[in-house]
Amino acid sequence: MTTMLAQDATVLGACPHDCPDTCSMLVKVANGKVTGVQGNPAHPFTQGRLCAKTSHYQERVYHPERVLYPMRRSGPKGSGQFERISWDEALATIGERWRAIIKADGPTAILPYSYLGTQGIVNGLTVGDPFFNQLGATISERTFCDSGASTAYVMTVGPTPGMDPESLAHSRFIILWACNLLSTNAHLWPFVDQARKQGAKLVVIDPVKTGTTAMADLHLRPRPGTDGALALAMIHVIIREGLVDRDYVDRHTIGFDELSAHVAQYTPEFAADETGIDAEVIRTLARDYATAQPSAIRIGVAIERSAGGGQLVRAIACLPALVGAWRRPGGGLLQLPLWAFPVRWDRLHRADLATPGTRVINQWKLGAALTGSLPLDPPIRALFVYNSNPLVVAPDQLRLQQGLAREDLFTVVSEQFMTDTARYADLLLPATTQVEQDDLMFSWGHLYLTLNRQAVPPQGEAVSNAELFRRLATVMGFDDPFFQRSDETILRESLDWDAPTMQGISMELLEAQGYARLNLPAADVFAPHAEGGFPTPSGKVEMKASMAAGGNFVLPTFRQGYGELQDGSPVPALPTYQPPRESGIRDAAPGARHPLAMMSPKSHSFLNSSYANHRRQLARESEQRLFMNPVDADARGIRSDDLVRVRNARGSFVAVAKVGDDAMPGVVVAPMGYWIASSRAKATPAALNPTVLGDLGGAPTFSDNAVEVERA
Repeated sequence: MTTMLAQDATVLGACPHDCPDTCSMLVKVANGKVTGVQGNPAHPFTQGRLCAKTSHYQERVYHPERVLYPMRRSGPKGSGQFERISWDEALATIGERWRAIIKADGPTAILPYSYLGTQGIVNGLTVGDPFFNQLGATISERTFCDSGASTAYVMTVGPTPGMDPESLAHSRFIILWACNLLSTNAHLWPFVDQARKQGAKLVVIDPVKTGTTAMADLHLRPRPGTDGALALAMIHVIIREGLVDRDYVDRHTIGFDELSAHVAQYTPEFAADETGIDAEVIRTLARDYATAQPSAIRIGVAIERSAGGGQLVRAIACLPALVGAWRRPGGGLLQLPLWAFPVRWDRLHRADLATPGTRVINQWKLGAALTGSLPLDPPIRALFVYNSNPLVVAPDQLRLQQGLAREDLFTVVSEQFMTDTARYADLLLPATTQVEQDDLMFSWGHLYLTLNRQAVPPQGEAVSNAELFRRLATVMGFDDPFFQRSDETILRESLDWDAPTMQGISMELLEAQGYARLNLPAADVFAPHAEGGFPTPSGKVEMKASMAAGGNFVLPTFRQGYGELQDGSPVPALPTYQPPRESGIRDAAPGARHPLAMMSPKSHSFLNSSYANHRRQLARESEQRLFMNPVDADARGIRSDDLVRVRNARGSFVAVAKVGDDAMPGVVVAPMGYWIASSRAKATPAALNPTVLGDLGGAPTFSDNAVEVERA
């Protein structure tokens, strides 16, 4: 797919980041160098706009701190001291060390660690899965984002793309639930705004005051982790007040009678006591949602990040069927449109190469896995990190640092920059940026395939993820031609080009246009479940989930395609409220050591930890901040711009206090993404995050976190 690169050109590109918008970009090249990027104005969804993170992407490509050559550690782990070596030397070292580890302890002593630092069919989530499955390494369970919500969603409505995001323009009532659209899904906003201008009502449910909540007709602020009570109370009201679309329920759902009896306990008064939202407001919300059709719910990835987040999504997934919202364009539920893309996950994961019975380690437990706190036999003796910066995005930061500092742990990191994690590497390998590689992007926020063409040669000796694993396969003696497939072959073999949704789409079209909408009806007529047809075992919305009989599970997509050794713990068949474990508000006794609930949402100018080392984005975000309500700040003698220490039994970090109503009483908000190296106390909010998983799908519990704050 790669062609001769022009010295002066405008090249079709695609944003590589873990964001639902997957923007189509135009990359400007002059004299063989990227001089700027802009949004592609022809793309119907992203409409020519880029966000604050990527609008100067050329600064990332030519950043003076880019890692451009293979390097070997020359100082203590964590020091960031490295010396340049050749690729041949780096690869030979990896092969020698891994073969020795496999001989001594077996291949499961090697652990891969990755997520979506780069997204795409070629270089994204699955790029290393075939290699590590063939190697026999420990399976890495990657449930950082949307795994819990996806388990709940699939249990209820199946792997359906749900409503077309563009059809929100035709909604009459919209709920944005745990979704700060203007910061994390900005290109969906024009469709919401179009609906508002046509009279639709917008409700935003979020404990935090954001730019998105400022645009809402109604902003509801439940206590963190209590949203499940709100959703179940909405169901209670809809059923009790006869607002159910009985025809739709009778024909296209199962379990309604059981659900009806089950939710009798979840009254608006019960929900008011849990959430802090007035019972009459809850009743009005339920009535308006049921009667203003078509009504739509957009859920964000933050929705799963508490003890009961999975059951919350199960309850929400029942709502559109109860009121018949699926009948019309602009009605239903929007979670992950990626379910529409005919991706051949079997060819991407190659789970068939994995050794039966191979153990699984959830990435959320990395600190415990590296320090002996998990009973592992053999212990982890080698770690390979790519597409991720676990020291900032994973919990248990102090223990994770201790584990990475082990002299007997052989750590290899593939990176674009000297991240906090990279500083602990034994070998550091240079990775390309998006303008230096080819890829094809599906999206988890819209229905367009978007092509990325290489615009310039790789800087220094950087290589793409796909090329890196081709080289590793050679070093480890994998002689199956599968491991030497070209990027174009990977693209062509990883999509079902004969699927109905791909009719009319070809590589030639993508190369000429840069994008293509899946072959689906237009947004103003697309109502995928007007007549049911849900991809569940029953073909219906399962208000009582048949899949619950198998116990808790993680979808194979989040675990290298591997289906064995699932959790299997009991799961309620009906949506059931689970209160937060560390609410810090309602249950905190006077004098409690950690009486505040901390949330750590995404920063506006960072993409997780990406861009937190960039001058332009840092200037917008300033240093680590902690938003506090005046009630909590006054009680602690804290004023805006004071330095404060946030702590719990797991760790502490230092931040600059910002006092106001962005945070509700009893809640503090610490945006995530800042690097340890630039932090005042060499720690970030990840130092406080709990390692316990949520109720479904191995979800993290960032927002179920009790802390205390004091002046530093």
